[in-house]
Amino acid sequence: MGIGPDGTGMRIRGRLRRRGGALLAAGLVGGLLLTGCGGPGGSSDSSDSSGSKARGPRAADEPAASVAPSAGKEEAAPDYRSTFALDVDTASYGYARRTLDEGRLPEPGTVRPEEFVNSFRQNYPRPEGNGFSVTVDGARTGEDGWRLMRVGLATAQAPASGERPPAALTFVIDISGSMGEPGRLDLVKTSLSTLTGQLRADDSIALVTFSDEARTVLPMTRLGRPGGEVRERVRNAVDTLEPTDSTNLGAGIRTGYATAVEGARSGATNRVVLLSDALANTGDTDADSILERIAKARRDHGITLFGVGVGSDYGDALMEQLTNKGDGNTTYVSSPSDARKVFVQQLPANVELRARDAKAQVVFDRDAVSEFKLLGYDDRRVANDDFRDDRVDGGEIGPGHTVTALYAVKLRDGAEGEVARATVRWLDPSSRAPREQSGSVAVSALDGSLWSHGTTPRLRVSAAAAYFAHRLGGASDEPFPGEPSLGQLSAYVGALADETEDSDVRALAKSVRQADQLRQ
Repeated sequence: MGIGPDGTGMRIRGRLRRRGGALLAAGLVGGLLLTGCGGPGGSSDSSDSSGSKARGPRAADEPAASVAPSAGKEEAAPDYRSTFALDVDTASYGYARRTLDEGRLPEPGTVRPEEFVNSFRQNYPRPEGNGFSVTVDGARTGEDGWRLMRVGLATAQAPASGERPPAALTFVIDISGSMGEPGRLDLVKTSLSTLTGQLRADDSIALVTFSDEARTVLPMTRLGRPGGEVRERVRNAVDTLEPTDSTNLGAGIRTGYATAVEGARSGATNRVVLLSDALANTGDTDADSILERIAKARRDHGITLFGVGVGSDYGDALMEQLTNKGDGNTTYVSSPSDARKVFVQQLPANVELRARDAKAQVVFDRDAVSEFKLLGYDDRRVANDDFRDDRVDGGEIGPGHTVTALYAVKLRDGAEGEVARATVRWLDPSSRAPREQSGSVAVSALDGSLWSHGTTPRLRVSAAAAYFAHRLGGASDEPFPGEPSLGQLSAYVGALADETEDSDVRALAKSVRQADQLRQ
């Protein structure tokens, strides 16, 4: 999809370093208010875990070898495990589409394959209740011994009744001069007005604006009935916003979190929502000091951060750094249709959590696999031994969301039996007890040709999105095994768009064509 239906926040602390690097299709309230595994071709089984710190992250029957990323492939190390925190930011794909529409290739550093992949709908089976389903499948890529393996995770949909905890949302709105460009503040204002009409009577909103300084325009206020006085007051406040002066992002964050802390509600989803082009140029522009304020508010008050990026000039890296530190996620909006998809179509009650601190670990059978490479998730890697250490943060995942990870896997000659087992671990949102769910895939399940009609269309869409991102990321001279050229990929995605009749796949086909033309 041009806008991903799923969103999740993730962060890793302690021994894990993260680089900050987001399409509102991830769902403003699904990402703003939160997000999961499943699919054809793999088996799934469930188990609970005690989460004992004394217990190692490897079951007795798991291979004792890890594969660490290097230039183009993962080299054999002590074990054959791959571990990452769940995350489905989608801003990278949204920003790339905006850039291509303007006739430019995106900067390679803004391209993250997992955000491209997770921008598209998947048809994974859903579990019941909290937690995940796990699906593992794949296909031959066309090169000798190489397969593309997909790990798919999915959470249950939100209840049809729409019941959820109330939300307390502090909107921190950039009104600096750079927001005057069409598609920035005007789009933010339209989105906020739409959102005001969509939220429930027991939800609360606060408004903070910043340019060279920050001020609280509206303290935390319950919205009350639709059409009531409070909603009208919010809309009037939004309508008066005009761009002015420079961008003191530090002041906006500081005032925004102070307002959120003062208005925090027990039993509610308390979240700061930053709407900005993230081009800080005055006041406190040091990312580390801004990040520390965010981390303290998260630790002390449980307030998370959701970033909504806008503008053709966009501080992608800073925005992702901020939301990573704030236990949130980022998305990017470039058009009214993007905003409508988020605020109107994906606003349903995706507030309650299905899982806390979710992480995934894939264990490859060393007798069947000689090499493997995770496509993307460079900022989400977790030390293998930290998989069952619940002090290491993962992703906060809400209802109705999916997470997809792709691996290039080289099988050994004559390989048979199981290729890999994928396990997702999370904390129950209510009891915080650790839970796990696993799925596996056999060699025989990866024999189909990737681009043939016998392979599920959604697997092919995932592959196309990942390969497209890899090409845009400046890796054309070092393709993944079986990776097509942009011209070939354009033909594949065009056929997929016709087959799926999916407008989001059509938008992907358009972007691939644009990139191919710009590269020629």
